[in-house]
Amino acid sequence: MAEAASEELLLAAAFVSDAQYNRNIPFKTSPQAVRLYYLYNHWIMRTVTYFFIFLNLSLAVFEEPAVYPLPFLATSLVEVLCLLVFFGRLTHFAKITPRNVFWKDTKNICIMVAILLSLTDLAIYGALRIYNIKSIRWSRIARPIFLINFAESRQIRRAFRSIRNTLPEITYVFLLFMFSLLMFSLMALKLFGERNLQTAEGLPYFRNYLEIVFDLYVLVTTANSPDVMMPAFDFSSWYALFFIAFVIVNTYIFMSLFLAVVYNNYKKHLKNEIRQLAYMKHRKMIEAFNLLKEEEGAQPVVREARWKQLVKLVAPDISNSHRELLLRISDDEQKGFIDKKSFVQLADLLNIQVITLKIRSHPLGQWMPRVYKSSVSQFLRSMVRHRGFVWTYDAIILINAIFIALDEETPYISYAEWVFLALYIIEILLKVYTYEPRVFFGKNQFWNWFDTLIIFAALTATILNTTLKSTTKYNSQQILDIVFILRVLRLIRIVDSIQRFRVIMNTLINIVPTMLTFGGLTLVVYCIFAIIGMELFHGKIQFFPANSNAPYALECGNPALKDSLFARGKYCKNNFNNFASSFIVLMELTVVNHGFANVTSQPAKLYFIAFHIVMVIIIVNIFVSFILEAFFVEYSLEKSEVETAIERKIQELGMGVQEEVLQDEQLLDNMESAEHDLEGEAGTKTQPRGLVFKIASKRYRTVDALLQRMFEAEIPPEDEGPSLEEILNLPPAAAGPGHLTSERAV
Repeated sequence: MAEAASEELLLAAAFVSDAQYNRNIPFKTSPQAVRLYYLYNHWIMRTVTYFFIFLNLSLAVFEEPAVYPLPFLATSLVEVLCLLVFFGRLTHFAKITPRNVFWKDTKNICIMVAILLSLTDLAIYGALRIYNIKSIRWSRIARPIFLINFAESRQIRRAFRSIRNTLPEITYVFLLFMFSLLMFSLMALKLFGERNLQTAEGLPYFRNYLEIVFDLYVLVTTANSPDVMMPAFDFSSWYALFFIAFVIVNTYIFMSLFLAVVYNNYKKHLKNEIRQLAYMKHRKMIEAFNLLKEEEGAQPVVREARWKQLVKLVAPDISNSHRELLLRISDDEQKGFIDKKSFVQLADLLNIQVITLKIRSHPLGQWMPRVYKSSVSQFLRSMVRHRGFVWTYDAIILINAIFIALDEETPYISYAEWVFLALYIIEILLKVYTYEPRVFFGKNQFWNWFDTLIIFAALTATILNTTLKSTTKYNSQQILDIVFILRVLRLIRIVDSIQRFRVIMNTLINIVPTMLTFGGLTLVVYCIFAIIGMELFHGKIQFFPANSNAPYALECGNPALKDSLFARGKYCKNNFNNFASSFIVLMELTVVNHGFANVTSQPAKLYFIAFHIVMVIIIVNIFVSFILEAFFVEYSLEKSEVETAIERKIQELGMGVQEEVLQDEQLLDNMESAEHDLEGEAGTKTQPRGLVFKIASKRYRTVDALLQRMFEAEIPPEDEGPSLEEILNLPPAAAGPGHLTSERAV
């Protein structure tokens, strides 16, 4: 009986953990499968998987054409090792999921096919290499599949689904855009084709229809503006109207229309996926509750002891006091059990980061109480806590910025740097004297750590540079560069001093983790196009040092580039000769620099057009859509009075620290003033025992989590939600729980 209860508890913990982290892996519920599932989701297993995924992708840096060449045997052995790890991870996944689910999952099929293709290609390439036959490693293009299709990469897959769902609407706009482009190209051919105009390089101007289409397509990106217009503009100023009309229609109207369509469809399909996540989490919490429930009268409940065991399994790292706080929230009336409504909220409560703080007096107050509590000391500490202290140092930072911009060679400017460093060090020492050091340097006090590290790093670098100059007559440019950068970084401190700046910066910081999803998406696209580009254009352009005497050095190693703007502009490093150079070229193309495309053959231009369509028109617009939505949500949340159950309970218990009422030092000021209020002027009152709690952030970790939380408010607590099949097939038009429930009833 005890063993069965333990297995039920382990299974319930798996459901709660999945709900907490939004995992939607359908796993077997046998005891052995559940233990394997825990191992599968362990952070070490996930870290190892990602390590080998990125190791596999980075092999392109060491394979021909290589940035850092390694023997083929070395790279092939590493690749085989990566493939073995991937196969092991896939086998582990097969052990925990039902067989019919595993083989119906397209992700698993893609991974298996990618492994087989990679091994086949590796064997063929190695065999041909033995006989000195040159071949292509065509399977390298499949390597990003591992980054996309493992279960850990659900955010990247969601981004790809957003692209897939947006494509139909984008296609109609794109066809209309191409029609406009072709019409303007035809007009340009008729207007300028027979006028015998020439470009700056002496080439015929607008006489070939396909070249006109490409030049005007590039003009949409403004990469060749106004160069493409100048021959016609020189001939007649009236022809500028044609290009103005083209830019207005295609650059401003159509490109804005692309963004509008992408943004609208992104929001629609994202909301549908968020609803799926919300229902899935709700469903998992109900399943966990059903495993642990007992009858209390006519009401199913979870006993307090079972609840504590569950929380210890799901979140073993939280403190006992934090666990008791969660229990007080879930069992508000202290009945000794948790009802269904409160139990379902457990995943959300665990997702809120709570800082547990013990009220401590300053060590100097214990070591030297008479000195630390003297009138002079109290005046000094009140001065540091005063808002004027912050304003004073804000002014010092601005003055320091002026001195940074001045000539460093002037002796007085150089001496002033030591004065500013001394002032900053005094500031830090005064704050450490005023505020309890362990709280001041707490793990969540980012700006305090940033400030201290910057100042002491600048002090160390400045002393080192001065010592080298005085003893060895040597001036290290690298050390000077570090000093200059650290000086400029000090100016960031001003951001934290202005409330509205802090709001914007915190909003940007909070959306950075979710932006990494689009970083992974961009990495996938870049890897695919970089590998294709290396196979197509490797060796077409060469880079030579400025004093090189090699043939065609001035033409980037290609006679066809003689006297070209590309060669004269010294763009020879823009090539596809290795993986790193390919990434740089693709980055330039992302910011719409098509100079490289102008020096290749006509069919090769399709490569650059395809990259621009995929990366700029689709992915960048989805990225902008995400940033807009994320910023709107985060920024509005920052300004609203959003409170959760855990925040309310902390305040009800009188153990909270209100973040909104704090001044310059936030938590530190509040705790320090609380200590003074408790001690009194003469120190007759005793300091309270126990803890205080503080919500680390009222902002949700991801925008998805915030939207999910907002949608969950629409789900009635007594509603167990749709079945798993209905959740996975939610239609985009389903507006909310009521609509979906009615469909179930039918």
